[in-house]
Amino acid sequence: MKKILVVGSINMDCVIRLPRRPRPGETVFCSTVSHVPGGKGANQAYALGRMGTGVSLIGAVGQDEFGRISLANLRAAGVDTTGVRVSADEDTGRAFIEVEDDGQNSIIVLGGANTHVTEQDLLAHEALFDRCEALIMQLETPLDTVTAAARLARRKGKLVLLDPAPARPDLPAELLQCVDLLKPNETELEIVSGLPADTREQCIAAARSLLDRGVGQVLVTLGARGSLLVTRDGELFVPARKVKAVDTTAAGDCFNAAFACRLERCTDASGEPAGSLAGANYREALEFATAAAAIAVTRPGAQSSIPSRDEVERSLAAPAGAD
Repeated sequence: MKKILVVGSINMDCVIRLPRRPRPGETVFCSTVSHVPGGKGANQAYALGRMGTGVSLIGAVGQDEFGRISLANLRAAGVDTTGVRVSADEDTGRAFIEVEDDGQNSIIVLGGANTHVTEQDLLAHEALFDRCEALIMQLETPLDTVTAAARLARRKGKLVLLDPAPARPDLPAELLQCVDLLKPNETELEIVSGLPADTREQCIAAARSLLDRGVGQVLVTLGARGSLLVTRDGELFVPARKVKAVDTTAAGDCFNAAFACRLERCTDASGEPAGSLAGANYREALEFATAAAAIAVTRPGAQSSIPSRDEVERSLAAPAGAD
């Protein structure tokens, strides 16, 4: 079985469902409050496990009930958690998620143990880098750690995928030059590139500015419109599937994992596993990821919304409009 390594955050999500977000100075009633495992790193690792890919996770949780629940949930999905450090000094990270009736959300994160994942955690589990074929990261752990992980993976000849969320404008050149695939949404693309990204043409221009800074390829998710892959050879657009969204919390994480899951199975022209993104079957990977995210948004929660590989493949095989 092929292996993907995730370096990233592990949170316990406090999900608050409400008809709409309050305006400043306003009080509104919510309908439900629930606690569910989340965190961008954990969500992506969980999704890879659900989709049948061998996956390991490097991160940190607190020595608390939220940490125990999070680890148990990951292990149940087949995630190797030997790289997760349990800290007696920091609490497990928390995310407070407001979900409106239309499925849109806003998120506030308390980093907790995630903010103390260091290069030493990476070096303590360097064997996981040796065994993986691709590395997936986000920006909910310290930027120095993310850069160190990218540097280590690149030195070992691994594929490096970065989800630049939460987005920041100061990503170092060394990090960008190690990234084979950058996967922002429109807002994140605007922040990372420093250029507007309101239209498809603007997204392409902003993505190309990142290619000029050393990124291999840029995959922009456009919400309900679809996704746009920008490479040095051109662009590929795949429309989103039309579904009624219930909760979009983990849609991006599900999309990322599903894309990586299918992409890492692609081969080059010789039939050998692709060592880079050159020659990979982009459309197949994007359509698989699009179908996975479409299922996820129809379900509440983060990890609980993520479909299995079989569910995604059945959705792809179903007649149009039968989802």
